[in-house]
Amino acid sequence: MRVSLTSYLAEYVGAFFFILAIFASGGNPLVIGAALALVIFMIASLSGGHVNPAVSLAMYMNGDLNSSHLVGYVAAQLLGGASAYYAYKMSKRA
Repeated sequence: MRVSLTSYLAEYVGAFFFILAIFASGGNPLVIGAALALVIFMIASLSGGHVNPAVSLAMYMNGDLNSSHLVGYVAAQLLGGASAYYAYKMSKRA
């Protein structure tokens, strides 16, 4: 799979919406599962739909992702998750 800036952006956005759905749902497993499925469906053609650093690490260990792309994917996913947390906290203040 060809990795580009679009792939990293897709992972960032996917992680953002997935983590935001987790916070907003209050831990409802049906909502979390549906959100994960929807996010993977939306970004799979752009980045492979990893969304989770553990999945990216597994793809690296399987030889499907090189080390520089692993770092980029994990950074994008962590930034997406942190951004979702911040957005959720800011929405609770309003």
